[in-house]
Amino acid sequence: MAKDMTLLWGSGSPPCWRVMIALEEKKLQGYHQKELSFEKLEHKSGEVMALNCRGQLPAFKHGDKILNESMAACFYLESEFKSQGTKLCTDNPKAHALMLQRIMECNNLSQKSGDVIYYKWKVPEGERHDSALKRNKEALTAEVKLWERYLKEAPGDFLAGCTFSLADVIVYPTIGYLFRLGLCEKKYPNLAKYYNALKSRPSIEATWPPSWLKDPKGGDVLKDI
Repeated sequence: MAKDMTLLWGSGSPPCWRVMIALEEKKLQGYHQKELSFEKLEHKSGEVMALNCRGQLPAFKHGDKILNESMAACFYLESEFKSQGTKLCTDNPKAHALMLQRIMECNNLSQKSGDVIYYKWKVPEGERHDSALKRNKEALTAEVKLWERYLKEAPGDFLAGCTFSLADVIVYPTIGYLFRLGLCEKKYPNLAKYYNALKSRPSIEATWPPSWLKDPKGGDVLKDI
């Protein structure tokens, strides 16, 4: 099964990481994979464009099926291999609803963190304004505080209850990225507890971004969030 799969990915990318975690959880090791460099613009190569016309990673293929949206790929893997590996979608209606809610909300967290992290990269120097960056940071701070509350009020140790689910597969890499870039663990103890508790989960440990292992320090762009 896994031999019919191909994953093109970049180290440190939350969308790539979540697909890799899902593959591990579903016991689908042994798939064809290739790490590409964002810095060298390898995600714009013909190899990637053949699978993903947007020139983005991940680029994932199973047989003749292509899924380049990471959330779609994760849902596909759970649906296609429902009886294999970890059951990532609970049968409990309330927990399932909470799982879907947290997954969809992850887009807000990703967008607002990106507005801060990539501000200098996305906005030309002559168009940058301290007031805009301040607004972005305030919006991200409010979003992070919301997730801190979610984990404080969570009905179990995971985002959607007492078992590891697709919500964790999809959201954990984004939370990990925030701490990687300087989010203060003391300021957000519930997020930090969740982040550190799952570090040793086999699927997460096995797929930990190699670039992070080489440079454990990361950055500090989010230190004042």
